[in-house]
Amino acid sequence: MTWAAAAASRFQIPAMDVAALRSRAPVVFGVGCVSLAGAKFCGSSSARSKPFACLSISTDASIKEAVHTEKAPAALGPYSQAIKANNFVFVSGCLGLIPETGKFVSESVEDQTEQVLKNMGEILKASGVSYSSVVKTTILLADLNDFKKVNEIYAKYFQAPAPARATYQVAALPMNARIEIECIAAL
Repeated sequence: MTWAAAAASRFQIPAMDVAALRSRAPVVFGVGCVSLAGAKFCGSSSARSKPFACLSISTDASIKEAVHTEKAPAALGPYSQAIKANNFVFVSGCLGLIPETGKFVSESVEDQTEQVLKNMGEILKASGVSYSSVVKTTILLADLNDFKKVNEIYAKYFQAPAPARATYQVAALPMNARIEIECIAAL
């Protein structure tokens, strides 16, 4: 008996039809290595390990799709408004720009926050999702003292369970914006 066969029988790893798994999903499946650290090869059966499979995220460019809408400002550089990949939508940082003019709605953080979230909503809509699909946001502020004002507006768009979130004060934002928000949504 080979070492792999012995390990499979000892740790009760079920046989998998990898070809069948690959034909049913665009995600790459594989069987992970069995961790033998701390496992007893001899002794009681209580040291048995549970079987597992490892899913990996594919880097195949054919499953990556750019999202674009005219209802949100165009990207300011060589990036997409959003990318759909691996059952997620990754929305680039949004600024409080009016899509038609490319200018800020105003200088106030409140107005910019409202416009950022409207722009983000249009990108999410073009991606086939909504605010309720958002699982993570990152807020970048020119001044962390604006945190409370931003929270009041943000709360109108993201109801419970609210997405996970990080908020940072940064040295500067593109075009001297007061706020930028990016997000990740589940498809």
